[in-house]
Amino acid sequence: MSGRSAKLAQTTMRRLRRIVVFVRGKAVASNELWRHSLQFRVTVSTLALSAAVVFVLGMVLQNQITERLLETKQNAAIAQTRAVVETAASELVGVGAETPEAMVARLNNALKKISSTTTSQDGAGAAGTFEPVLAAGGRDQSIRPVAAGPYDRVPVRLRQFVETEQVSYLMHTVTEADGGKTTYLIVGAPVTTMINPLQLYLLYPLTSEQNTVSTVQNTLLVGCLVLLLLLAGITNLVTRQVVRPVRQAAAAAEQFAGGALDQRLAVLGEDDLAKLAVSYNEMAASIQRQIRQLEDFGGLQRRFTSDVSHELRTPLTTVRMAADVLHASREQFPAGLARSTELLVDELDRFEALLGDLLEISRLDAGVEELSAELIDVRPIATRAVEQVRVIAGNAGSAVELVLPEEEAPAEVDARRVERILRNLLANAVDHSEGNPVVLTLAVNETAVAITVRDHGVGLRPGEAELVFNRFWRADPSRNRRTGGTGLGLAISQEDARLHGGVLDAWGETGHGACFRLVLPRRQDTPMGESPLILPPPDHKASDPHGSSSGLLEVRPAPDAILAEPEEVGR
Repeated sequence: MSGRSAKLAQTTMRRLRRIVVFVRGKAVASNELWRHSLQFRVTVSTLALSAAVVFVLGMVLQNQITERLLETKQNAAIAQTRAVVETAASELVGVGAETPEAMVARLNNALKKISSTTTSQDGAGAAGTFEPVLAAGGRDQSIRPVAAGPYDRVPVRLRQFVETEQVSYLMHTVTEADGGKTTYLIVGAPVTTMINPLQLYLLYPLTSEQNTVSTVQNTLLVGCLVLLLLLAGITNLVTRQVVRPVRQAAAAAEQFAGGALDQRLAVLGEDDLAKLAVSYNEMAASIQRQIRQLEDFGGLQRRFTSDVSHELRTPLTTVRMAADVLHASREQFPAGLARSTELLVDELDRFEALLGDLLEISRLDAGVEELSAELIDVRPIATRAVEQVRVIAGNAGSAVELVLPEEEAPAEVDARRVERILRNLLANAVDHSEGNPVVLTLAVNETAVAITVRDHGVGLRPGEAELVFNRFWRADPSRNRRTGGTGLGLAISQEDARLHGGVLDAWGETGHGACFRLVLPRRQDTPMGESPLILPPPDHKASDPHGSSSGLLEVRPAPDAILAEPEEVGR
């Protein structure tokens, strides 16, 4: 028996779990439908409000019908009772001198006369069938009252009113012998006799009225349910007529935002929804014209930049040749002219770099650049970038520290672009390091490779971390530059990072230096996860911008890290 009980309990628990899961799923589905469907919300809201209104109206109608039925029953019962009192008084003249047994017999005869007279006059009577009760005696009577009929069904409080010569009525529920309950409207009235006071009680059963009220309740309930279903259907139909054009407009707007600039709404009729469609079509046409104008203007701008850059290369080559000749013969010139020759060569170098960057920017803006990615180790790329900035780092007196992992860091990248990004970041860091060390750190995880370039120079003011990638933007225009950059390096680096599907972001604090982080996916077909290097860097609270190069930052590179000291940079 215990095994069967355990199996039964397990079966019951499984069923309960299924019910809970089913109810929870339905609740979640209803919640999602409520949040995402305007038609469902309007239908449910209308149905709920309609149900409340119908419930109130049904209760009012039911109360009104019940009160009218009882009022009619009471008036008819009182009128009929007064008529019956006269019949009873004529039949019981002089009662009271007999013995109790004779009095009971006379009261029973009077009850028979009352029943027969009422039935012969108008069938069951105006108030319907009743059970008469006659009782002899009053409040001052010391003996028990003599009664004929179901006297025990008359409540005591009604007897007290009638015994004081008052016509009274009361609704009273009586429990029958079979356990059922019957509600009566009991009307009592005094019967005037010459000797003994009498009371007449007529018990009118309210069975027919209760049946009428039940029929009314069922009719109202069925009618309310049918009305609510009709309201739900009508609301759903009307809401659909409004929601369908809105959904079509939302779908058209989504397609328009996705690039389908020719998407338009169908205009049907002249109502408000048709006006909405017309307004949407006009707005879409206006936006399309503006986008086409911007595209044409952007194309012209990029073409102009590219054409100018190409056209400038020919005269620049001629000037470069002449400047090289002058620079080679500068020892034969006076001191001022020799210095001018050196300045001319330096500015020509900067001009050539600017033209190259402008051409690169124009190609990136035009979207014609392609990524030549291949699976290679990223560590040699970082090493080459450090080697390329060793001269400017030596001139600035900054140590470039390179922290690399022991194991290989393979990733699908375009080596030329990544090297250019790192070169730009290192040159920018050296230019703003104020002679303090610059640290390049490389780390990898399962999905991403990250490289940070950290300097401990002037840093960035609040809000400038978002501006450093703007073209030709400088944090401090009055400060002397060592690298002679074009102002486009960081903008090109950010575009190269986006071309890889990666991110290039910056952090900086005034007096605590800056840190640039490059995060690239290890596989071009795999989404990039979290970066293995955090930003801000962990050492940003411990930095000391006024310390020496050796005391500014203690770096403990990996065992195979390449460390370039200032004296090595100068070699």
